[in-house]
Amino acid sequence: MRIAHVSDCYLPRTGGIESQVRALAMAQVAAGDEVRVITATPGHRVSPSRSEILDGQEIDGIRVHRVAMRVPFDLPIHLRTRAHVADLLTANAVDVVHVHAGVISPFAWGALRATHELKMPTLVTVHSMWGPLARPGFKATYEIGRLSRWGMQVSAVSRTAADRISAAIPGLGEVLVVPNGIDPSAWQIEHAVRDDSELRVVTVMRLAPRKRIIPLLRIIAHARQSDERIYLTVIGDGPDRSRAEKFARDHGLAEAVTFTGRLDNAGIRSVFAVSDVFIQPSVRESFGLAALEARSAGLPVVARAGTGTTQFISDGVEGLIAADDAGSAAALIRLARDRELLNSLSAHNASTAPSQTWPAVLEQVRVGYAEALKRIGK
Repeated sequence: MRIAHVSDCYLPRTGGIESQVRALAMAQVAAGDEVRVITATPGHRVSPSRSEILDGQEIDGIRVHRVAMRVPFDLPIHLRTRAHVADLLTANAVDVVHVHAGVISPFAWGALRATHELKMPTLVTVHSMWGPLARPGFKATYEIGRLSRWGMQVSAVSRTAADRISAAIPGLGEVLVVPNGIDPSAWQIEHAVRDDSELRVVTVMRLAPRKRIIPLLRIIAHARQSDERIYLTVIGDGPDRSRAEKFARDHGLAEAVTFTGRLDNAGIRSVFAVSDVFIQPSVRESFGLAALEARSAGLPVVARAGTGTTQFISDGVEGLIAADDAGSAAALIRLARDRELLNSLSAHNASTAPSQTWPAVLEQVRVGYAEALKRIGK
């Protein structure tokens, strides 16, 4: 199949959506598909020529086309997105276009206008959790509601996220679930011998307000009031790092919390190997790929109810689900005191692969493509 992915961001950026788009594209290439990626992220040239945009560059067996221009703060914006994407899709025949978007994705929405004009089968996957902002009249809601009427198929990365989209756009039709994928074998690790006198907690996140690093530190402080020896390692970087480090110092957590900064996958696995449990404090998590990686590494996961993470973490099976921050602190205390439960959850996760493996995810993506083709009458 000839597939064109559209993503505001892509390599060399390595955030959540762009990393998942790359992994999906590579899995499709391995399955025999012809895949290209259209992105607003610049490569070695900030403003490529039209011929360079059309020709693209091969990376990992994927043809990457960069519709980029010099803008402040490297924002994924191009003033002629629609025209350039239309040129690309006209010059390079594809069977389906797969657009990846968050709530605010200017390049993705511009590309959707191009696929609309060309009447091309299009699957759009929303990777974010829509909240109160996603209501009629909001940009993303308007674009999806308007464009879906000509045959675009909409999907989300979890049932929870899909239900939010359906609620925001009455009459949209079925929102499919196309989850993120993982290679569980890449996260299978040898764990260090546990010290039952302490609980080693780890999280992986971008240190930004919506990921809730400060509330997580409050959770740790609350849990440590139980006199259990609970420690936290924070993997990641972002605008809230200095604030979080100051909060830890000011609240007596300097010896209990370690900030590693950003780590590659090998570095993350090395921290997972000496950890007991993964915690995800976000309440707006549409999926939670880092939690899935930790679960695949054999770590129990503490996460919040009402998030996409509950698609692969069931309470008492792969981890513990909390209704609020107090519940998250209580879950950590429970795991620190109940080693039988901790070991049971760990053994299950280490021996049972999650269902979001690439072969299974590729099948669900194919269903989305088939629905997009059906909607356009092909």
